[in-house]
Amino acid sequence: MRFVLNVFWLIFGGLLIALGYAIAGVICCILIVTIPFGIASFRMANYALWPFGRELVQKPTAGVGSLIGNIIWVIVAGWWLALGHIATAIAQFVTIIGIPLGLANVKLVPVSLFPLGHEIRDIP
Repeated sequence: MRFVLNVFWLIFGGLLIALGYAIAGVICCILIVTIPFGIASFRMANYALWPFGRELVQKPTAGVGSLIGNIIWVIVAGWWLALGHIATAIAQFVTIIGIPLGLANVKLVPVSLFPLGHEIRDIP
């Protein structure tokens, strides 16, 4: 079932969301100071391509640096990525088959706003 949901996700919006994260990652990697944001964005692009069967968990070692980085991230890139998730979720909620995909998009909104201090784990 996860495979089917991931394929539907990829076709009906996941590829565009992952492209948004990848573009943000490329932009952030231009400057040396913003490379951690670029790495986090590429990690989220990977997750946005195949989200079912994986989960985001907060790292216990995340500290003040992650907090400061997340504040900067919201100002620079997080808000438009969150808007992309919300717009895609609304479009997916229109159809019955899109409801699980829309719920996955809504789950990604908080982490698109605050990506630092999270890691991706496979669900057993």
